Amino acid sequence: MKYLFKPSLVGFIFLIACVLLFVKLGSWQYEKAQKKLAFQSQLDKSMTAQADFLPFNVENLESLRYKQVRFDGQYDSTHQIYLDNQVNDELAGFHVITPVRIKNTDTYVLVNRGWVAANAKHDDLPVVTTPSIEQTFDGQIWIPSNKFFTLEKVVQNESSNWQQVWQNMDLKVYKSKVNFKVLPYMVKLNSDSTANGFARNWPRPDDRSTMHIGYAYQWFGFAFAACLIYLFVSFKKKVV
Repeated sequence: MKYLFKPSLVGFIFLIACVLLFVKLGSWQYEKAQKKLAFQSQLDKSMTAQADFLPFNVENLESLRYKQVRFDGQYDSTHQIYLDNQVNDELAGFHVITPVRIKNTDTYVLVNRGWVAANAKHDDLPVVTTPSIEQTFDGQIWIPSNKFFTLEKVVQNESSNWQQVWQNMDLKVYKSKVNFKVLPYMVKLNSDSTANGFARNWPRPDDRSTMHIGYAYQWFGFAFAACLIYLFVSFKKKVV
C-alpha cells in the first residue's frame, strides 16, 4: 500500500455542504419537470372531456385547471388589459385579456383572447377590435401563478386611471381595481373558438420539461463528482 486515506475535517464539511446543495438543486429541477408532466397529463385528459358551464362555487381551485368550458356573455373593453412580454413565433407582443360579463348574471370572468404583435414603438399599444354583442366562448380554465417577481407599481383603487399594460397577471390586484365580481380563475380561448380572438398558440404545460430533467441529472452529477474529488484528494502518498 503506497497511499493512506487521510481525509481532512474541513474537506469533509465542505463535501457535505456541496453534496447537500447539489442534491437539493437537482431535486428542485426534477420536481419542476414532474409538475409540468403532471399538468400535461391533466390537460390531455381535459381535451377529450365535454365542455361544461363555468363553475361559480369553487372549493378546490386546482381541480379546475384546464377544465373545458363553454358559456355565453359580452366583452367589457373598458377594463381590458394587455399582458406584456409575450412571445409568439419569436415575435414580441401582448396577450389581450378582456373581462366578459356572463349571460344572465352580474359576474365576470377574465378571458385571454390570445396574442397580438407589438408595434415598432412598444409604448404604442396595438389597436384591437372588441365586439359588444353577446357571443359564445369556448376555452379552458387557466389559473394564473401567484409566484412572480415584479418591480412595477400597481395602484390598487378604482379611482385611479385604468392601467392598460400589466407585466404579470395578478388576479388579486385586478379584482381590487374593479367594482364588479370576478371569478377566481381565467379562461384561455381555444384555438378554434370563434369568440373574436387572436393568435392562440398556447404552449404545452410540459414544454421544457426535458430541459429541467437534464439540469437535474447535471446537479446530481456534480454531487457524485464532488465525492470522487474528495476521495482523490484524501489519499496521501505514504512516506517511507
